[in-house]
Amino acid sequence: MIPPAAPDPTTADSTTADSTTADSTTAHPANADPAAAGGPAVPVSSAPTPEELVRHHTVYSCVMGSRAFGLATDDSDTDRRGVFLAPTPLFWRFEKPPTHVEGPAREQFSWELERFCELALRANPNILECLHSPLVEHADATGRELLALRGAFLSRRVHQTFARYAAGQHKKLMADVRQHGAPRWKHAMHLLRLLGSCRDLLRTGELVTDVGEDRGRLLAVKRGEVGWPEVERRMEVLAAEADEAVAKSPLRAEPDRPRVEDFLLRTRRASAH
Repeated sequence: MIPPAAPDPTTADSTTADSTTADSTTAHPANADPAAAGGPAVPVSSAPTPEELVRHHTVYSCVMGSRAFGLATDDSDTDRRGVFLAPTPLFWRFEKPPTHVEGPAREQFSWELERFCELALRANPNILECLHSPLVEHADATGRELLALRGAFLSRRVHQTFARYAAGQHKKLMADVRQHGAPRWKHAMHLLRLLGSCRDLLRTGELVTDVGEDRGRLLAVKRGEVGWPEVERRMEVLAAEADEAVAKSPLRAEPDRPRVEDFLLRTRRASAH
C-alpha cells in the first residue's frame, strides 16, 4: 500500500497561495532618511504591485497541467506557471516582495526566483515539473540559465517528496471512495501519472512530463472506465517499482546547492546594479 501521508513542510501546492506571502503594495524608502542626512526630501516611488512584478519581471513562464503532460482534452484548462525576479532594492525595504503571486491571468501562478529555487532544491514535485515543461512560453537570459540548472536540482530526494505528495493525494481519494463510493477520477489519473514519473526519474535520472504512450490508459482512468481496485493496484505497483529504483538510481544523493546559490547571488547582484 502507499504509505500514510505525513506533514511535508517542503511541498507547496502550486494552485494555492503560500502562507509566507508578504504584502508588497506599501511603499517604503529604499534610501536613508534625507532629513536625517541633512539633505532635501526626495520623492520615493511606490514599490511595484504583485501584478506588475509578474507582468514586467518574469524571467521564465510555461504551460503546465494536462497540456504539458500530454493528457489534454477539449475541456482542459491552460495552466500557466512562471518565475519572476523581484528587483534587489525591494528587499532593502521593511515590506519585502511576495514569494509568489496568483494571477493576473486566469489559471496563472508565479514564484519569486529565490522561493522557486528553494522549493526546487527540496525536490518539490510541482516545481521540478515546472522546470521540465515541454511548453515554454518565455525565458529571458536569467530564465535560460535557470533552465540550464535543471540537473542541479535533481537528486534522490525526489523519492521521498514525490512519495509524500502521492500519499497525501491517495488519502484524499480514499476519503472520496468512503464517502461517495468512487474517487475523483481526474485526480486518480494524475496520481498515477505522478507515480510513474517518479519511478522513471529514479530509473533514468531524467524527468519527462509528457506521458507518451500511457496517454490512453490514463485517460481511461479519468473517464471512470477502470475500477478503483485496479487503479489502486496500479498505484501500489508503481510505488513499489520506485522503491526498488532508488538504490541503483543515477541521481546524486543531494542536489547541487552551491551551484544554485551561486546563480542566485550573481542574479541578485546584477539586479542591484
